[in-house]
Amino acid sequence: MKHLATILCLAIAVCAQARRPQDKTEPDCGCEAKAPSDLLAIVNGVKIAAKDVDEPIKATLDNLRKQVISARASELYLQINSLLLEAEAKKRGMSPVKLLEQEVMSKVKEPAEAEAQEFYDKNKDRIEGEFKDVKNQVIGYLRSQRQSEAAKDFARRLREQSDVQVIDKASPQNEADRAQVVAVVGGAKITSGEIEDSLRPLIFNIQEQLYQIRKQQLDLTINNMLLEQEAQKRKITARALLEAQVKSKAKPMTEDDARKFYDENKDKIKGEFAQLKDQILSYLRDREDREAQGAFAAQLRSAAVIEVFLSPPDPPRYNIATDDQPSKGRADAMVTIVEFTDFECASCARAQPVIARLMAEYGDRVRLIVRDFPLEKHPRAFKAAEAAEAARDQGKYWQYVEVLFANQSALQIADLKQYATRVGLDREKFDAALDSGRFSDKVQRDLREGMKVGVNGTPTIFVNGRPMKENSYEALKAAVETALSRKKQLRGASALQTR
Repeated sequence: MKHLATILCLAIAVCAQARRPQDKTEPDCGCEAKAPSDLLAIVNGVKIAAKDVDEPIKATLDNLRKQVISARASELYLQINSLLLEAEAKKRGMSPVKLLEQEVMSKVKEPAEAEAQEFYDKNKDRIEGEFKDVKNQVIGYLRSQRQSEAAKDFARRLREQSDVQVIDKASPQNEADRAQVVAVVGGAKITSGEIEDSLRPLIFNIQEQLYQIRKQQLDLTINNMLLEQEAQKRKITARALLEAQVKSKAKPMTEDDARKFYDENKDKIKGEFAQLKDQILSYLRDREDREAQGAFAAQLRSAAVIEVFLSPPDPPRYNIATDDQPSKGRADAMVTIVEFTDFECASCARAQPVIARLMAEYGDRVRLIVRDFPLEKHPRAFKAAEAAEAARDQGKYWQYVEVLFANQSALQIADLKQYATRVGLDREKFDAALDSGRFSDKVQRDLREGMKVGVNGTPTIFVNGRPMKENSYEALKAAVETALSRKKQLRGASALQTR
């Protein structure tokens, strides 16, 4: 069965989009971490203003901001639909999962192979691989499309029979704004703060993109300014100076260079060398020119006095629930590591010895919490997560998941039950829990809450609520050390205040 969290997302865009004020000004996206300073840099005493950097990239920046505005409207309707679903499920005396099975999943006709073939034939110019190799993916895509339509239709019917009021509000600028009600669903209120909390992962992602785009444009502006300054010193044009530097630094490309590049990359290149030789030579010459320009820019920078005032956004810190979850370590540990994992994910298996090493190294100072996030591309991961919960119910979670990670290619129901015997579980109790889906709601809860904090792949690891970009031992150790340092500083400050 498709994950509940995903099905809910399918039903977002059902009714008209949220109404917006009828003025001609674009709504504030509320996605700038902090407004960039009017002054972004000083290069050899010359100032670079924010407007000079933003103007050439204005369209790109505006498109990113519009993504947040659109996501805010979509998130509002997702939360409305979620409340409607929960209310209807309660009215019928069943869980939301069962209601979706009844009203959505049971009404979706499984795509036939002939339908998949027809879709493939119409779109094969955009699909890599022969039909026999991608048949299952095509069928899965068609099934997902039908589920989406069924979910939208169900959500539409729920809205038509319910009292839903949507209230226009701008993005919150302070805590008071967060308390503003943006929708009322059968008496239940949705606040601006609830919408913004759900958007935190997206907004941070947009903030990072805004920063990177500005930084690239600022670097280009600095390089151009240094080039102009150097050209003035030499009393030639900037273009002439750059061409002279490229000619003196760039290595001439020959047919032998093109042949070598072709041989090293022919598994990724379609076509024979004779047909592609000129294209390869052009690519190699362009690459050499770029490298020569980069080397000259670095040379100019090394001799310049440059101050940059553009700073990256601070990553958000999420308050991730740790109640009723598998854990290792003291409950009052200074650092909490939360891992969202998938038992069919090879990267998750590789992360286990890294985490175990850190736990052994830091002892009581670190606590580990594991939450489930079975990915849809792993068809056996969801049931494996249920099985792990069934093992936890008997006090043998860690022994059981060790077996799961060691046998990722064998996670069928029969395998899961065999592993229960291997670790000494009560098979009758375990089998009954697995067959009945007793722990399905626990896994669904982890999926929903993982999506709220931006989890979209596994393993996703948080250290004291801050998401990791890299899961290597070195990166995790550095994050733990930073978290320990922050805790010590907070304790020190608290001790001073109490004196």
